[in-house]
Amino acid sequence: MFSQDVTQSDFEEKVIQASFRQPVVIDFWAPWCAPCKVLKPILEKLAAEYGGKFLLAKVNSDENPELSAQFAVRGIPAVKAVVNGKVVDEFSGALPEGQVRAWLDKIVPSPADELRMAAQHKMAADDLDGALQLLGEASALDPSNEWVRVDAAQIMLARGEMDEAGRLLDSLKDPEVLKDALVLQLRAQTRLAQAGAGASEAELTAAIAANANDLDARLKLANVLIATQRYAEGMDQLLEIVQRDRTFQDDIGRKTLLDVFNLLGGQGELVMAYRRKLASALN
Repeated sequence: MFSQDVTQSDFEEKVIQASFRQPVVIDFWAPWCAPCKVLKPILEKLAAEYGGKFLLAKVNSDENPELSAQFAVRGIPAVKAVVNGKVVDEFSGALPEGQVRAWLDKIVPSPADELRMAAQHKMAADDLDGALQLLGEASALDPSNEWVRVDAAQIMLARGEMDEAGRLLDSLKDPEVLKDALVLQLRAQTRLAQAGAGASEAELTAAIAANANDLDARLKLANVLIATQRYAEGMDQLLEIVQRDRTFQDDIGRKTLLDVFNLLGGQGELVMAYRRKLASALN
């Protein structure tokens, strides 16, 4: 079934949860709406034609005013595409079939995206080799798809191949991809892992005990601590660098702290506490 009526009671299951498996297109309509009667059969026809590449959820706005309010529907027909629980595109009014088709083609997964989704299932099952093979096929189909490279970088990190992960992440150019929270985390994780590779915690601790101004040792120790998920201890070392010498390696203490914030998702009590400490150190 490629199209179905949806109400408030089953919206979470049929729209939100379903959108994590494939795009869901919501059509807000009402029986009295003449443009709705033009658009609705077009959407139903295309849902069948696309054969499950998206699901059509038809919502009677008169009978489900809470949903209309939730999605800020101000006029009908109103059509919204939901992917991974979020509205990613929308239009209002009765468009011709050709324009609706063009709009859908931006929403439905391409063959490369379908391979990428299959690769993600293999990643979840710890079949990293199988996932990489599928991502290679996806990249061959669509070399410009940067999300394929993001997924490959995740696998490289899981394998401990930091240099290759860094190469993949450094190849990203799309501003929307670069500012994504996952990409920021991966870039931070890669840089921190590379910086801490091969260093001895005991030797670095001894070096700092011998010379508190050995900022190179502090930086390396911070990276070792962060790599072993001792984030607060690592950030304390970075704060020491900030407080002792902002010019050291072009303000590396502050920049590395920002990397750690990204690694930790940019929020949470620990991040907020160290953001305040950093702000205090900079004043």
